[in-house]
Amino acid sequence: MIITGLSLVFSVAFICAWHVDRRRVYLVLLGVACPLFALGALSQALGIPPGDGANAVVSGALYTAAVLSIAEGILWRSGKSFGLRTDILILLAFVISLAFFYYGYRSLLTRIYIQNFGYGFIFLAAAFKLTSLARGGRVDRVLFWVLLAFALHFFPRTVLTIGFPADFGRDALAHSMFWQALRLSLAVLACGLVMAILAAAVTDVIEDLRRERDIDALTGILNRRGFEERVAVYMRAGRRRVAALIFCDIDQFKAINDIHGHDVGDEILRDVGQMLAALARERDIVSRFGGEEFAVFLPDTNAQEAFECAERLRIAIEARDFPALGVGGRLTASFGVSAIKPDDDWSSLYKRVDAELYRAKRAGRNRTASHEARHPSAEGDLIEPQH
Repeated sequence: MIITGLSLVFSVAFICAWHVDRRRVYLVLLGVACPLFALGALSQALGIPPGDGANAVVSGALYTAAVLSIAEGILWRSGKSFGLRTDILILLAFVISLAFFYYGYRSLLTRIYIQNFGYGFIFLAAAFKLTSLARGGRVDRVLFWVLLAFALHFFPRTVLTIGFPADFGRDALAHSMFWQALRLSLAVLACGLVMAILAAAVTDVIEDLRRERDIDALTGILNRRGFEERVAVYMRAGRRRVAALIFCDIDQFKAINDIHGHDVGDEILRDVGQMLAALARERDIVSRFGGEEFAVFLPDTNAQEAFECAERLRIAIEARDFPALGVGGRLTASFGVSAIKPDDDWSSLYKRVDAELYRAKRAGRNRTASHEARHPSAEGDLIEPQH
């Protein structure tokens, strides 16, 4: 009855967690699994339906449905699944096997093997599909190893049935070492698995809130807060000997809003933001810094490389067709570039790159400014647009 009560408590916890964030449908599956398991335990304990055969089949079906719901819930969290058809076939296979080894060839021992080994293999299959979690964050790693331990525990405890006759009675089962080990292992490992899943769900919600806080809603890339936070982490990590920062500002953006309207201005911002993100390397940090200004932080990049990167971005924007601006509509942007110096903090780096950006704007826009790099084809450090 203790396990039944815990199952219902866990069910309430999963459903409450789902109410907090209804996008996490996997919590519903887990919330349903707990009462299914509790119903299986009650069916077995109270002898409902009456008759050993009917009771074995019904309780076994409930247990199996609970196991599949737990496994699918854990898989759904990572975007994976056995599939509904597979789940139905597994459930039918268990029901038919349990019925056969009662009505066809009566063997309680075989039914124990079917359920314990079968459930162990279901959870092992789920763990196999989720091996990537072992290389993930701390909570993901804990969830994977607890799931694996839970899957494996079904096998050694079944050894305790060695020496039992094929059809020993239910009373003998209730007083056996196997049954006591089963109850204890379920109470400990099942609770551990549930707590790991709940911790993962809470972590997911927190990560989503952080992501929503740090992502610019219009462009889908980092906002200024998210950008500065990630750059600060990089700079604190002591890997700042080679890195650079680029600022990009869309030229004459106020005129675009005044002539075409703010909806077109928003579309331009989205396009430029997605364009910068697409052209950046995987390790680069791209942000809409504010208004029509964007920032790109480039780890492991010196001033000359960053300058050349900014030029490629500038030329790509100038060459891009923006239909929202109409036929012949042209968009340009100005860039400022600087590399991190040994004694830099974020404030000093930001001010230096911002000054470079405004130097490019004052010089006529649609160009890249940097005191630290030179274009191979230019005499100065201010690159004129090529026409």
